[in-house]
Amino acid sequence: MDCRKHQIRMFVHIWATLLFSVRNSNADTGASVRERQVCQGPYCITLTDGAITAEAGLCVVIPCSFTTYYWFTPQHIVWYKCEPTKQKCGDSDVIFHTKKNNRKVQPGFTGRVSLLEPDVTLKNCSIIINDLKESDSGLYQLGVNGVVSGQADGFTYAQRATVSVHGLSQKPTLMIPPLTAGQQATLTCTAPGLCSGSDPKITWTWRGAGEMDSHITGLITANQEHTSTLTFKLTAEHHSMEVTCEVSFTGNTTTEETVVLNVTSDVQHHGPSTVLPWAVAGASLSVNVLCIIFIVFLWYARKTLKPNQEDRTYMSLQKTDRSPEYDVIARPRN
Repeated sequence: MDCRKHQIRMFVHIWATLLFSVRNSNADTGASVRERQVCQGPYCITLTDGAITAEAGLCVVIPCSFTTYYWFTPQHIVWYKCEPTKQKCGDSDVIFHTKKNNRKVQPGFTGRVSLLEPDVTLKNCSIIINDLKESDSGLYQLGVNGVVSGQADGFTYAQRATVSVHGLSQKPTLMIPPLTAGQQATLTCTAPGLCSGSDPKITWTWRGAGEMDSHITGLITANQEHTSTLTFKLTAEHHSMEVTCEVSFTGNTTTEETVVLNVTSDVQHHGPSTVLPWAVAGASLSVNVLCIIFIVFLWYARKTLKPNQEDRTYMSLQKTDRSPEYDVIARPRN
């Protein structure tokens, strides 16, 4: 039960995201998504005006809301898919019923259709259809069952929603980090689409350059977000290898994306252009340190001279002037 509630919350989030994406997409082309309300007395239904397009393998949301007599209490919501020639769908056309284990639901839709809001009294009749097939294209009609003054009653709205399912054109998203030989790499592949219902199968394949067979020995993991990772240790032989991520949905619907690996070597990351500036800076620092050490050594040697050494040094610098002009010549008297 908790799991079911979690899925419903997720569907509500997906529904809002899908509608937001569609509105933005149409805004770019100058178009707009419109909803139209059609009433039959107090019974009114609001549906998307125009066809709702989707892709095989993914999902589609049919936005819907309704109103009734205020004394009518809705208990069950029923969705039909029927031919355009039928004015009103019948029991053989039921694709969804809020009553559990309803035997009228067509086998091809069992388990694929869910109500976005489980509380029927809120009058939100929006549904999501998963694992789409192109045969799901067609007209969808709403019926509401309930009680009036304690008596069972029901109403089927004449207005119908149009769904058009085309072949899958979206591709997986491949995330490739910078690749360096000798290091470990992790490639990530994410399946397209916001939802699909059943978990898609994600397969990794690879081929070496020149169409030669090659191999990757690594670890492949997957999670509930429809994402798979391939982790392996890079070598120079992986350069120019083609890696393909293939995603398979229910109904043999597949899509794939291929990338070519660009593996660099360690030498390229430590070449002269990178090492030279560091080498020059290191040499300059070493010379400065040696000069400082030499100056400190001289200063220390000067301070440690002995006193007698200083005296001799001082005396040796004194000048003795023996110039003749200072000589006295004495002559004897007669």
